[in-house]
Amino acid sequence: MKIVTISREFGSGGRELGKRLAEELNCDYYDKEIISEIAERCKVNEEYAEYLLSHNFPSSDNITLRNSFHIPATLQMTHIQVLCEQSNVIKEIAKTGRDCVIVGRNADLLLEDYCPYNIFVCADTETKLQRCREYAKDGEVLSDKEILKKMKRIDKNRKKTRAIISDLPWGDKQTYNLIVNITGWKIKDLVPLVAGFVNKWFEEE
Repeated sequence: MKIVTISREFGSGGRELGKRLAEELNCDYYDKEIISEIAERCKVNEEYAEYLLSHNFPSSDNITLRNSFHIPATLQMTHIQVLCEQSNVIKEIAKTGRDCVIVGRNADLLLEDYCPYNIFVCADTETKLQRCREYAKDGEVLSDKEILKKMKRIDKNRKKTRAIISDLPWGDKQTYNLIVNITGWKIKDLVPLVAGFVNKWFEEE
């Protein structure tokens, strides 16, 4: 079974790379599908589930899944509950035994027992700004300053969420099998190259 996880900086194109890679490898793809399943299980709408998963926790060294008894009850019924449900959903995906690509959600940590191939996608600031401009939601018009602020906020939240789950830092090069910097590349041209790394790695496992 091949499991590939994609972690990424906001605006780097990790989602597109993951989608194209799944097509190249002819395997299942999971991204927003995970949010949909979490929302259904937690009886909330998808937007709220996404918010809970990305929302900042109050600053505290005691807030981790390993020490959740330090968290106020109101938070336990929101952030921690949804994070735990996310873990359940991702682990159930792996238990199906099907080849898949999973984008985000700290799947690399949650599925470490399955020995996934873990990819981190990054890019320089200008490349990320350009992608954010091109893929802005309908009606969303942000200045470069506002986009940069959004990038920093989202990546900061990803770091905080990962810290709740593990001591392994988000974006630490030692955590991943492959770092893909898309700066100067078209993602569609990178996909066959990345697929080659993935296939070779699983052949030698």
